[in-house]
Amino acid sequence: MSAAPAGHRALPTPGTVRWGDLDEVEPISRAFGGDRGTPVDRYYIKAFLDQFSADIKGHVAEIGDNAYTRRFGADKVTRSDIIDAPGSSNPHATLRVDLQAEDSLAGCGFDCLIVTQTLHMIYDLRGALGTIHRSLAPGGTVLATVPGITSIDAYDGPEKWFWAMTQSAARRLFAEQFEASNVQVFQYGNVLAATAFLQGLAFEELDPAKLDIVDPLYPVITGIRAVKALVV
Repeated sequence: MSAAPAGHRALPTPGTVRWGDLDEVEPISRAFGGDRGTPVDRYYIKAFLDQFSADIKGHVAEIGDNAYTRRFGADKVTRSDIIDAPGSSNPHATLRVDLQAEDSLAGCGFDCLIVTQTLHMIYDLRGALGTIHRSLAPGGTVLATVPGITSIDAYDGPEKWFWAMTQSAARRLFAEQFEASNVQVFQYGNVLAATAFLQGLAFEELDPAKLDIVDPLYPVITGIRAVKALVV
């Protein structure tokens, strides 16, 4: 990922911008572009996890499924758990817990916990981060992503979607549980990526070189890597 270039392009004269297919109040897709190809946020999530794939090793847990564990952990993973909510019908879940419950994962001793695009659907975010911290072995790592500029999931609806998060908010929230020096945050996205994601365009319809430019004023997702201290 590279930073957005300095300066501004020449502003078009008012009334000359051509909206084309975007001149509608209905988005092109209400499925984040998943019905057209790969959602833009998934491209960024994979880039983040690929950057820190060395952390995905030993006893690894992931929310919902273990696709990223298998893709990025490969033969480094000795045990794979799948976490889902209590009452979930997910047949592959090995742990059914409420991350807001203080002792729900106590003593698990995960070497790595993958929490992608999940925390925004948890109202007690601080409670969940405390649970995540307690679930890790000393020296264990959480790799998390959270949405920034986004539509709300049409399937889950607005009642299950609580938060969007900037990188500064993510840094401060994780630093409440982890030592600040052990928290890294990474922003992904720019105005093109945000516009495309809101409209439901797919990654395959865009130029990856343009998606890789980071503009801090237009965050699509934030990636967080936090490591539990060896001595707590």
